[in-house]
Amino acid sequence: MSASAARGSTSLLKRAWNEIPDIVGGSVLALTGIVMAGIGLANYYAKDGDNRLYKTGYVVFRDDDPRAKKVRKDEDD
Repeated sequence: MSASAARGSTSLLKRAWNEIPDIVGGSVLALTGIVMAGIGLANYYAKDGDNRLYKTGYVVFRDDDPRAKKVRKDEDD
């Protein structure tokens, strides 16, 4: 074993980058995309993203339903 192939996670990543850069680069991009998708999904649900202004069907809420306060009103009235 040569001196440049020392043990450790940093040297393993350097060796992988030198031997198969397309796989390592693609893996980094894939992990970045998964993290960004997770952040986007968390923001979507945190900001009540499922509360759409226009829906294809009718939804009836009772007055005492907590979701009734979140329903968007049509601005044309």
